[in-house]
Amino acid sequence: MSYHIAKGEEFTKTAEEKLQGWGIFGSNHEDAAQFFDKAANSFKLGKSWNLAGATYVKLACCYTKLDSTHEAANAYADAAHCYKKDNIKEAVPCLQQSVNLFLELGRLNMAARCYKEIAELYEQEGEQNQEQVIAYYEKAAELFQSEDVNISANLCRQKIAHFAVEIDQYAKAIEIYEDIARQSLKNNLLKYGVKSHLLNAGICQLCKGGVVAMNNALDLYQDLDPTFSGTPEYRLLADLAAAIDEEDEVKFTSAVQEYDKISEMNRDEDFWFANIKGDGFMVNFSGFLPLLVYWRRNLISRANPFKAEELDLSIYEEEEDDLT
Repeated sequence: MSYHIAKGEEFTKTAEEKLQGWGIFGSNHEDAAQFFDKAANSFKLGKSWNLAGATYVKLACCYTKLDSTHEAANAYADAAHCYKKDNIKEAVPCLQQSVNLFLELGRLNMAARCYKEIAELYEQEGEQNQEQVIAYYEKAAELFQSEDVNISANLCRQKIAHFAVEIDQYAKAIEIYEDIARQSLKNNLLKYGVKSHLLNAGICQLCKGGVVAMNNALDLYQDLDPTFSGTPEYRLLADLAAAIDEEDEVKFTSAVQEYDKISEMNRDEDFWFANIKGDGFMVNFSGFLPLLVYWRRNLISRANPFKAEELDLSIYEEEEDDLT
């Protein structure tokens, strides 16, 4: 490892000497770029990620001087990939530089990927960056959509919906899930996921605390997809809305448990654990609602006006450990 770092330092010294010299047609940025590239690779082999990142930035600067915009954009992206292993704060500006260059080239798909990476980096840093996470996923989704990369766009939008729920922006999440459901109905490969998207939207309707709105939504979803009324997801939403309206905690708990039995077939997937609570009421359940592979955190919602005992989650401890 120390050998590779020493080689990296040697290549870096040579590259900097090339920059200080002059060739027949000007400074030797092209020669310097070759040695910076070798130096960065050596630092990566030595697992010196900060040095590798810094060297890729120097490489990007050389490519910029040479008007090699695409190579510069890739070098900034490589710098970010090195930095994010040890220094996320340095990775973000490198990805932003890469975005700017890809946009200049009209490579919108590549720019979208960089925006998505920025969102993921902010996501890793925790709840204090939720608004930035949403903002960058929105930028990524917009660019993906402009290039008709709709699957990637919708994955970003699902992330937006998830974080919108975490900051109580339920209307925004509902709009996203319902729109994705509409789009999915037009695609034979995606239409089987419609019930999950409508379930997401329905849960968000309950989070808003409106039983009337939930019942209206169920009518809308049935018109949207006539097969939805025959699914366990529809029955769960309908039963939860009825239980809330009747203030029947037993009915509420039974609906959750019944759906839980049906959804056991999907335990190989990732699931999110939900708590639905309101004034004087809380139900904690594992539920295994198959909403999204990305929903790894607990969703705290405000849907019910009465109090129930916590369900026994001991049988799901192993699955919960897998998610954390």
